[in-house]
Amino acid sequence: MGSNTQVYGLRKYVFFTCSIWITFCLSLWQMNCFQIRKFHLPSPKQILPKNSSLTISASEMGISDEEWESLQKALDWPGPDLQITLDLSTSPVHSTFSTVEPKKSYKVGDNISVIITARDHNKNLKRYGGDFFKAKLFNSQLKASVYGEVVDHRNGTYSAVLLLPWEGQAQVFVRLEHSSEVVQILKKYRESSFPRSHYKGYFGGAGPNKTRISEVVECNIKWGEGSWSKSNCCCEYKDIKTGTVWQCERPKKLPCDKLVYHSKGGLENPLNTFEKQFFAKTLTNVRITGDTQIINILPNTAGNGTRERCRSGLKTPVPAGFYLKDVWKSFVCNTQQFDSAQMLKCLQNKIVYMIGDSTTRQWFEFFESKVPGLKRMNLQTRSYGPLMAVELKNNVIIHWRPHGVPLRFSVMPITNLHYISNVIDNIAGGPHVVVVFTIFAHLVFHPLTFYVHEVAKIRQSVVALLSRAPQTTIVIKSGNTAGYKDIFQSDWYILQEIIVMQEMFRDIDGVIYFDIWQMTSCHYLTEDLHPGPVIIANAISVFLSYVCPV
Repeated sequence: MGSNTQVYGLRKYVFFTCSIWITFCLSLWQMNCFQIRKFHLPSPKQILPKNSSLTISASEMGISDEEWESLQKALDWPGPDLQITLDLSTSPVHSTFSTVEPKKSYKVGDNISVIITARDHNKNLKRYGGDFFKAKLFNSQLKASVYGEVVDHRNGTYSAVLLLPWEGQAQVFVRLEHSSEVVQILKKYRESSFPRSHYKGYFGGAGPNKTRISEVVECNIKWGEGSWSKSNCCCEYKDIKTGTVWQCERPKKLPCDKLVYHSKGGLENPLNTFEKQFFAKTLTNVRITGDTQIINILPNTAGNGTRERCRSGLKTPVPAGFYLKDVWKSFVCNTQQFDSAQMLKCLQNKIVYMIGDSTTRQWFEFFESKVPGLKRMNLQTRSYGPLMAVELKNNVIIHWRPHGVPLRFSVMPITNLHYISNVIDNIAGGPHVVVVFTIFAHLVFHPLTFYVHEVAKIRQSVVALLSRAPQTTIVIKSGNTAGYKDIFQSDWYILQEIIVMQEMFRDIDGVIYFDIWQMTSCHYLTEDLHPGPVIIANAISVFLSYVCPV
């Protein structure tokens, strides 16, 4: 009996304890302090700007806070700030353009206005801006074309005013290069520390028993928090003048001072599956439908007036000029066409320094092929440079060299890669000296804040050169339209760099800004990062019109 009584007592105690616990839990439930959460499916991916580079200060870029604020205003690009889906993104199929109050005929010098209406894939009107449209007027038979600037009204509509500069017929051409949703993705990865472009460093040195040791490692710029790095990092190479830091993975056998060669590495696509949909070829750089009528342009006896001589300080209008019969007619200044003999005469007693990338190398090769008697010196450097050509009778010297890292070239000596600002610092200058530089295509893989830093250093060197030799001719060649429309080298990246370059050199007297962007964007043929001979010939003629103005 005693044992049964103990068991009964134990059961009573357990029952009483459980009753209290259940009552307590029910009380918590009623007070909403203890709830069972429902499982929610994940919402669509958001395009949110995770910008490690935003931690970079204006002083680290080499500019003032006021200038950085001004640059940000100039670079402002509208777009969605909410979740995006493919269906709600801009559709090139359903977006259209129309001519405002079209006429049966126009006169040379008239303008036409075009309205672009953006729609999504459900045919609904877009309610915000940010799409990257391009517009031009062209006539393939006349080999004529002119650029039109697209104005974003930030409500899903856009407008473009197109000049009618030639007699004959013309058609309007509008294309959607990127939807506003794609631009947000481009912005996200431009400012992230994700290394879209990789580079290689080649180390070489003496090994045991008179052997040679070679090692190839990965390299990249060091910029901001979360910069590219490796587990066995790093050999750092800081340029004393510019402060730019290049870093390479530490070799296993050789010391850091044995870096000999540099080359491009692979490209790494950061897009996830959701983001890749927006870059489909059917959605990128697609011509949109609109008014198909042929525009008839009659002659205008009033004429276009005269242009002033080409010089620094002139503003670049829109349009900056137009093509007719494959000849560029400038609206900036009084340009002329140069044949081979005229080129030689213009370059007589001149030293020309070209610094940049393969697009300025095209200029060097053009001069080499067209200027009588100009011969390339064998510097044992192949096409990667530096290159030099001379014409002894008329004392003509032309140099070309690539800018410093980052640079996506084939294997070349690292010692041949000099930052533009350092090259300019070593030029004495004078009335016989011409300097032309470009720095756009190879910087699009990296944060815009890094680009601002590089331009700020170049500006310092340009100002110093003009101070010691004010008669030096200095030309900034803008970026070309790339022909690439992807996450790596979108024209939108180039356009943003162009804005930075223009803004940062706007108030620098004595500098010529040469807008190649319009010349390559509006041409009636297919865009190419390395444009054909017609565009190069016209670009050289404009360039020489500044060197030898009339």
